[in-house]
Amino acid sequence: MSSLPPGLAGRKILVVDDEPTILRILSFKLRLTGLQPVEATSGEEALRLVREESPDLVLLDVSLTPGLTGFDVCRILKENPATSRLPIVMLTARTLPSERDLGMRLGASSYLTKPFSTKVLIQEIEKALS
Repeated sequence: MSSLPPGLAGRKILVVDDEPTILRILSFKLRLTGLQPVEATSGEEALRLVREESPDLVLLDVSLTPGLTGFDVCRILKENPATSRLPIVMLTARTLPSERDLGMRLGASSYLTKPFSTKVLIQEIEKALS
């Protein structure tokens, strides 16, 4: 797997998914490319880690259960002046155009539907961080 451009290597990525297997796979792939993943399994944990870890980008699953959804987390982060500029890449199995539109209206940088290739994910991260 190719590594990132020097300016992006080591950047902190908050990975938010309630599915442990997906969380581990995403974190592993990010580490392989030179990024530094931080993991959250809920929307509430994601909001706490944004405050504590100051990530450079959030990879956010839409369908988090129970509690806050990815849409909720995106809205909360974008409404807060301290985090409004934080890039968010939404990851989801939800393919309805209306859901994609909602994610983008809430302020997501991009909206990827599962399954997606690692190459496409890294390209979206690079684009959002550039």
